[in-house]
Amino acid sequence: MTAPSRRETRALLARAAEVQDDAGAIVDILQAARAEVVEAYAIASEPQVWAAIGKMSIETVKDTVDGRARLDELPAHGICSVADVLKAGADRLTAVPGIGDGTARKTIHAAEQLKRAARDSLQFRIEFDPKNADMTRLVRALARWGAVWHAAGAHEHDAGKLAAELARELPVAGPASAGRVRRLFMRAGDKAVADDAARRVRAMVETAEAGGLPRAAREARAVRTPGDRQAWRDFEQRSADYYGLLSQVVGLGGDVAASEGFLPADIVERVGAQQLDTSRLNDSLRLRGYQSFGARFALVQRRVVLGDEMGLGKTVQAIAAMAHLAARGATHFLVVCPASVLINWSREITRHSTIPVVSLHGNGRARAVARWRNAGGVGVVTFGSLGALGLPPPRPALLVVDEAHYVKNPNAKRSQAVNRVAAESERVLFLTGTPMENRIDEFRALIEHLRPDVAAGMGPEHAAISVEAFRRAAAPVYLRRNQPDVLTELPELVQVDEWEEFGAEDGAAYREAVREGNFMAMRRAAFAVRRPHDSAKLTRLLELTREAMANGRKVVVFSYFRDVLETTGAALGADARGPITGSTPVADRQRIVDEFSASRKPAALVCQIEAAGVGVNIQAASVVILCEPQVKPSIEAQAIARAHRMGQVRTVQVHRLLIADSVDERMIELLGSKAQLFDAYVRHSTIAQAAPGAVDISEVQLARMIVAQEQQRLAGTPEPPRRLVATTPATEQARRP
Repeated sequence: MTAPSRRETRALLARAAEVQDDAGAIVDILQAARAEVVEAYAIASEPQVWAAIGKMSIETVKDTVDGRARLDELPAHGICSVADVLKAGADRLTAVPGIGDGTARKTIHAAEQLKRAARDSLQFRIEFDPKNADMTRLVRALARWGAVWHAAGAHEHDAGKLAAELARELPVAGPASAGRVRRLFMRAGDKAVADDAARRVRAMVETAEAGGLPRAAREARAVRTPGDRQAWRDFEQRSADYYGLLSQVVGLGGDVAASEGFLPADIVERVGAQQLDTSRLNDSLRLRGYQSFGARFALVQRRVVLGDEMGLGKTVQAIAAMAHLAARGATHFLVVCPASVLINWSREITRHSTIPVVSLHGNGRARAVARWRNAGGVGVVTFGSLGALGLPPPRPALLVVDEAHYVKNPNAKRSQAVNRVAAESERVLFLTGTPMENRIDEFRALIEHLRPDVAAGMGPEHAAISVEAFRRAAAPVYLRRNQPDVLTELPELVQVDEWEEFGAEDGAAYREAVREGNFMAMRRAAFAVRRPHDSAKLTRLLELTREAMANGRKVVVFSYFRDVLETTGAALGADARGPITGSTPVADRQRIVDEFSASRKPAALVCQIEAAGVGVNIQAASVVILCEPQVKPSIEAQAIARAHRMGQVRTVQVHRLLIADSVDERMIELLGSKAQLFDAYVRHSTIAQAAPGAVDISEVQLARMIVAQEQQRLAGTPEPPRRLVATTPATEQARRP
């Protein structure tokens, strides 16, 4: 090979110097952006730290100081909390009888320790307040950090090493570009050393340029910190990404055991040892710690149910698991889901990963299936279409079943179709944010698809013993986390019961429904009016909506009944969007939500509660109005979680419209205790209805009890309900188109 000319060597060394500058710039820019976030966070979090220690009583200090210290007099002098101790200082403390200099020093030292502990465990929230200068500074710093990390984060480690190596090699390689005369006077050994160094420099430069390091440096240098309004607007639209950026730099607190689903130590250890390859994920996805744990749990345990509460990002955890397997050579994946979320799955996979997506649904399905078989990627198919695909082969590296509670009935055709594919899949991940609504048998039916051996070892006796016993039995296959445990940044949820009284027209409609024993007509009688002001519920709904919109908030209105939605939509007029009902085509459903979310003008989205309770994210709305109580407590919880979820930055207000002395009040009385038992079991990664006494009242039982109670209350004598069977929730659902 011909030796490079002097001119070529000089050009090489000039390029190397530029690459060295680029590598150093990447390190410096990233370090500066990270330091800016750390400093801004320290300032913005300080008020929240003081608020936390302001809630710690003086008893906390007494427990930390020498037990002989006499601090009982402090509250009488206005020093009641840890914060008060630090604000008072030594001078004020020693003015309290019985407290000398030594006790004052110990007390302040204890308070400072407690403040440090409070800072370390702080569950920090970015308060959505553009007028707060400290929060604004943090949001802008995070926006800059995100931009420079996107530009150059992948090169940070290599850039520092490269800059150091070039700094060492360039002086040694310099003589390789010397002129002919100078080289005549150089020793042969020195020439060889310089030429070897030049070759090493060339290899480093070529590797850096091929890897895109100079381009990354240019993009990082070009990043500008956005203005206040732009940063806040971006935060409002992508708050979950901002918290992901913040968690890269500082700890965000939270309950570690809860984020790990209270799993046994041996499983946690195995999951912790599992590395997660994120090379096939796009920069748009910044996994939270609990999300990474969920993806690794699915990889380690292989055939599992991820039962995270709604709003915690089960979809991205599944995508992360698929991306890991794809990075390790896997080619074929399959997602089975309801038709209502098929488009959303395709969008999310494309947005967050580099794995190709093929929709195996609708026109051209046969060609799509052939393309997926040959080229691989993620095939997305509905429950209804799965049986017609003739799968497998190919054998999916991971089968993901969304809304997996749809296959809890082993005799249903869709359950049998899922079971056939699951049996041939290397790994299976069931996703459901809906805890099982019935007895343990239905949960065992789900587990039968995954681990028959685990299902065989689970029985009612585990639930009868304790929540912990059931959790241990389910641990190999079931992981569940709840919002308050892992989403420390979630804004407050304010729930208000709006009690009203019937007027003449809606009251007459209600009494007629009671006389007929028509449970479903009783539930929607409050909206059976000709004019909005004749309905107490509708009048209040319009008041709440107008007030919310006047304050720049978007509203989502939920009802079980289509005719209630029609009445509500007509009353709201131009402010209404939708409705979204069970018959709304999937594409139209997503378009309506997208337009509602993107609109800068406040509006009200009108939704059927069961149709919009699956796969619809409506965090653009921060006011939720429920037109009537639901038969199952979990249905309301799911509807609320569509707005109060990861990405929400505003306090969520929930208003339940209720009529006193009516079916509404009876339903709340009967279902309230069940909801409490349901929650107690669900929060510990178990099945709500597994415990004795926590069995949901059936729809027919509920209807019969309430109709009889209301007939007795209004007529004064008990009367068996008429036409009851034709008007229970189940049969009403069957009659709806």
